[in-house]
Amino acid sequence: MPTTAPALSVVPVEEPAVEKFNFDGEFQARIAALTLRDTTFNQLVDGLLEAEYFESELESYLVGVALRYYGKYKKSPAGLGIYAMLIREDIDAKVLPKTLAAMVIGRLKELFEVDISDRDFVVDQVATFAKHQAVQEAMYKAINHLDKKNFDGIETVMRSALDVGKNETGGGYDYGDMIAARTGIRLDRAAGKLPPQGITTGYEPLNELLYHKGWGRKELSVLLGAAKAGKTTALIGFGVNAWAAGYNVLYATLEVGYEVIADRMDANVSEQAMMEMGHHTHDVRAKVEDFVSKAKRPDGTGSKFIIEEFPSGTLKVSSLRRMIERYKTKGMVFDLVIVDYADLMSPERHTDSAIENSKSVYVDLRGLAQSEGFAVLTATQAQRAGASMNIIKAENVADDFNKIRIADIVISINRTDEERAAGRARLYFAASRNQGGEFTVEIEQRLDRMKFITRVLGYV
Repeated sequence: MPTTAPALSVVPVEEPAVEKFNFDGEFQARIAALTLRDTTFNQLVDGLLEAEYFESELESYLVGVALRYYGKYKKSPAGLGIYAMLIREDIDAKVLPKTLAAMVIGRLKELFEVDISDRDFVVDQVATFAKHQAVQEAMYKAINHLDKKNFDGIETVMRSALDVGKNETGGGYDYGDMIAARTGIRLDRAAGKLPPQGITTGYEPLNELLYHKGWGRKELSVLLGAAKAGKTTALIGFGVNAWAAGYNVLYATLEVGYEVIADRMDANVSEQAMMEMGHHTHDVRAKVEDFVSKAKRPDGTGSKFIIEEFPSGTLKVSSLRRMIERYKTKGMVFDLVIVDYADLMSPERHTDSAIENSKSVYVDLRGLAQSEGFAVLTATQAQRAGASMNIIKAENVADDFNKIRIADIVISINRTDEERAAGRARLYFAASRNQGGEFTVEIEQRLDRMKFITRVLGYV
């Protein structure tokens, strides 16, 4: 007598809860650090990470803050100061207990010291994990669809899971949908909740003339001037001011040695004439040490001014990038990179065309600013004919007009013999990508003390 096989039944399986991140704590910390600090990382893993994936409650909270900010502004917070404001808002809203605030801030500082130089590798790992989680959940959902013979449903959930992965393009920007985000940014800036993202020049009247209220992050700013017009003095002065305001500065010198740059900085900081510093050695040291002690980042740690020296014509942008990555492994993240100056850099590949070589350097240097999120400031030479003019304009740049096209803002340094004698000069906004240009601002100087600007006098 034939035996009737028992009917097969499919028991609906409850969907599993999302598992904790199954990598070790060190790797989780690296992911958290990237989420907190790196806009590009967030673009590449957009929609993959969830705060609850992290085993550490402190990291889970901080990642949640970072993802919330990124979701609103489509960028990572600029630094510890923004996070301090966000944490304070959460405390006031009773989202974060006051008892945990000190621990959260302590962990935040630690995550800003974590090496984030291997971003692409981490992105790949996050994508693999996300796909694993998505496929696992899809398999459970598929069982329920199978019970109902809903094969289209199975295909849909599995295809959706298999499509999870790295967003190679960083995600498109939907202009219409993002008007709310742009409005929020403008309102927060107007209310003082979102400080200017530019790196301060050190002079408020000058900041107000710049679109980002300082040197723009992800942008290339260029000072244009004749020989001996004070371009290096200007670069040093702007760098010192940024450092004093709590920004980390890298100064790459290709024209003079680091000892000379350091001496000029001593004159600037101590306000002693270069030729007189030998008579005031102890006073110079005391003033510099006091200045250094007051140069603080928002978290209270000291900001840094690092000088790197390279022979003229040897530094490539790729070499500069590798050096910056090495500093990252030591926990040093730069806000402003100054190149003194880009005309003395080397292209990645030399050609027989000086114009193509120059263009390559400037394109790559601006690309470095964009990918790393810091501001780049450099200088370039004016033509001989332009040097004798009352105002050096964009068309008076030496060698290659592509420099003007590539730079985000170009400011020329202008000074007659009479103005030099009176300790004055004029800054002409020769070209700009984001704002109006072709206007002039008069400044006072003390070049003997390496003070490119002592006071902004106003429009001429």
